[in-house]
Amino acid sequence: MAETLKLEMVTPYKKVLSEDVDEITAPGAVGEFGILPGHTPMLTTLKIGELSYRKGGEDFHVAVNWGYVEVEAGKVTVLVETAEPADEIDLERAKAALGRAEEALKKLSPEDKGYKVMEAALERAMIRIQVAGRDSRRGH
Repeated sequence: MAETLKLEMVTPYKKVLSEDVDEITAPGAVGEFGILPGHTPMLTTLKIGELSYRKGGEDFHVAVNWGYVEVEAGKVTVLVETAEPADEIDLERAKAALGRAEEALKKLSPEDKGYKVMEAALERAMIRIQVAGRDSRRGH
């Protein structure tokens, strides 16, 4: 059997997953990065984006909000504000959030206090829609 990584993903509210996986791709703050078994230990930050992992030849996708990734001795710990696996995303809710953020941004200038907040909300909604589209059970 091929060597695997233990992937633990935790939010402040719950353990999202604990799986033995073959590889991980994550949205690092300075760019996307991959983790394979035997990866050197590291600690880095995540940005809003799509984290994916491969297990037994199948790909899984998770929408993540800002956080950290620690790689240590065959274990990868992902600590994030929010994490939503593709099959748990409410697509209609994500589309509604996207619309609200787009409308709010039309009314704000980049200097307004709430602009960055709405920009982040827009990015989160777009990622959630992208990740939900990767769920093969949705029939896309």
